Amino acid sequence: MAIAISDRAAEASPTLAAWMTAAGMPCAVAAINFPDRKQGPRILHASEIAKATVQDVLIEFEDGAPLFIPSVNGHPARLRFGFADMVFGHALATELVRPACRPATGEPESARFLDLAARVAASDATVLILGETGTGKEGLSRFIHASSPRATAPFVPVNCAALPDTMLEAMLFGHQKGAFTGAAGANDGLFRAADGGTLLLDEIAELPLNLQAKLLRVLQEGEVLPVGATQTVPVNVRVIAAANRDLTVEVAEGRFRADLYWRLNVVPMALKPLHARRLDIRAIAAALFVRHAPRDMPFPWPTAAALDRLMAHGWPGNVRELENVIQRAILLHDGERIEAGDLSIERSPFGASVPTLVPAIAEPAPAASGQMVDITRKIQQRAVREALDAAGGHRGRAARQLGISERTLRYRLAEMRAVA
Repeated sequence: MAIAISDRAAEASPTLAAWMTAAGMPCAVAAINFPDRKQGPRILHASEIAKATVQDVLIEFEDGAPLFIPSVNGHPARLRFGFADMVFGHALATELVRPACRPATGEPESARFLDLAARVAASDATVLILGETGTGKEGLSRFIHASSPRATAPFVPVNCAALPDTMLEAMLFGHQKGAFTGAAGANDGLFRAADGGTLLLDEIAELPLNLQAKLLRVLQEGEVLPVGATQTVPVNVRVIAAANRDLTVEVAEGRFRADLYWRLNVVPMALKPLHARRLDIRAIAAALFVRHAPRDMPFPWPTAAALDRLMAHGWPGNVRELENVIQRAILLHDGERIEAGDLSIERSPFGASVPTLVPAIAEPAPAASGQMVDITRKIQQRAVREALDAAGGHRGRAARQLGISERTLRYRLAEMRAVA
């Protein structure tokens, strides 16, 4: 459904409708004559407050100090900004009317990507989402679920790396009472908890090989065998798998089953790192400022220079790093606004320089597959060594720095010892 923008609001801010449409939020400019709760959030001019409801947004285009007052006590949210703050003002207005299930986007390409995800959601096809840590794989999974016919049923996210190895099977597929020591009662398991809905298997590459075979059977047959049971139980679950590593490499190196990979790879969707979708940065930043800014204090509106600095950074930690930077700035800034100097952006922990703007450069000639594997392995080994040095040899902290699980770090260390 198109977001309604009053003709007065559109006249005050002529580029707002085009901005929102490019971000994937289609708009319709029309005269607004009365309050309407059924239509969803609308954008009205500040002078039209008598026609607004609590879910609407009132905007005013005026030079000077910008202002944002969130919706409170039955009053609509209010925005005031001038030309110098128009970029963030548009991003903030878009954020305030964005559906909760829809990821924040500013890139037209990202908006088209979400349109594709919405079309995929209409089916029950298994989806494999690939992307670096912190690029929004769970957010995309929730959007697919919310856009699907299963939206009213459960969405169950499972981080495969966070489940203890000894309990993985029982937690996924359930268990009978007395199936193992400590099983004082039966448990349905996460597949049955998601029955009728969607199960997200995040960090799917962390599943042990023996469990991969059992997961393959569940996907093929649509039934689970709880630990200690003799009869299978049918389940109706849409599975979304996500990984931050290239599963084709995992298959080639014997850590992931090829048959499971092909069973999961029905609809592959690859999320780009944040530095490759720069216009998303300001949209996501607006969402993070709204989320973390204290509601009992004046809104810490970033200056244009601060926003430029956010847009220029390479974000090796993706959205998680961006969120950390914004939270620190909100907590520690001194003035009324957040200046570029208030943004404490760390150097990459991996020793390599962080990219800034992504330049248009000619791509090098492709290396032979064996050479590429060697190069990738050397880069990984260097990153592991430097992370361990920085963490004082503590594997848990090193794994967190690298954005991988401690189990994956153990694999990498074992590989390094074998090569040595």
